[in-house]
Amino acid sequence: MSRILVGLIGANIRQSLSPALHEDAFAAIGMAGHYHLMDVDTLPGRTLPDLLAAARTAGFAGVNVTFPFKEAVIPLLDQVSDEARQIGAVNTVVIDGQGRTAGHNTDRSGFRAAFAETFDQQAASGQRALQLGAGGAGRAVAFALMDSGVAALGIYDRDRERAAKLCADLSVHWGERAKPLDAPEPAAAAAAIIVNATPVGMQGHPGLPMAPEAVRAGQIVADVIYTPLETEFLKAAQARGARTMGGAGMCVHQAVDAFRHFSGRTPDIARMKRTFAAAAARREQGGFA
Repeated sequence: MSRILVGLIGANIRQSLSPALHEDAFAAIGMAGHYHLMDVDTLPGRTLPDLLAAARTAGFAGVNVTFPFKEAVIPLLDQVSDEARQIGAVNTVVIDGQGRTAGHNTDRSGFRAAFAETFDQQAASGQRALQLGAGGAGRAVAFALMDSGVAALGIYDRDRERAAKLCADLSVHWGERAKPLDAPEPAAAAAAIIVNATPVGMQGHPGLPMAPEAVRAGQIVADVIYTPLETEFLKAAQARGARTMGGAGMCVHQAVDAFRHFSGRTPDIARMKRTFAAAAARREQGGFA
């Protein structure tokens, strides 16, 4: 049986379900796979370059990259796909037999697929959207929303320059349809779609990304976070009559595409969804460290 070693580099990732998803998918195609978590919160003094170099030296076939490194990893790579360079963020790095690294982004396709699956293919078409966060995940989500046909996109980030930079990058491909915002709440009433692409609300990052009182009934409210599966922001939005989507679908769909990059094989999506659900249930019951 062939063996493969992959992993994840990021912060606050001890509750990640990616090991369960990828190891089961490898087993399903007859490979012995191990998915190793490299959490900078538990590896004091280890930097992103350190960990990427260690993965190359150890013979990893690739690594996923998550918060806060999706943008910072780009200059460290030998090659970056056209799509990842367009987005300005990488979440999947393939390492070949000679140790050369190639960066890809599967967050964009993952969010787009999850959104269409949860609502429908045309749910975003012609609509106004409000996005919270313009970091690595936010960049991919913004491009996915544009792919899905939103008519206008307001982007709020605590770092206004970062939001403005993302809007400028989007304008190269879609014209002046994205605008940076000084605050999210005033734009919420006119939006049909609100997406939280910040880490606020994730385990270890408590709080709400915006005032939930600005959410209205009938809106679509999505969150890229899947730890927990349902954030306090989504619960508040549901209570106000919004239709909601957590980060589980995006997690699965981005993992499908990442697995394809790592192995050259397409995993069984239905099986990966079942694996995610079972692993999430174990985590909720305290089965994760």
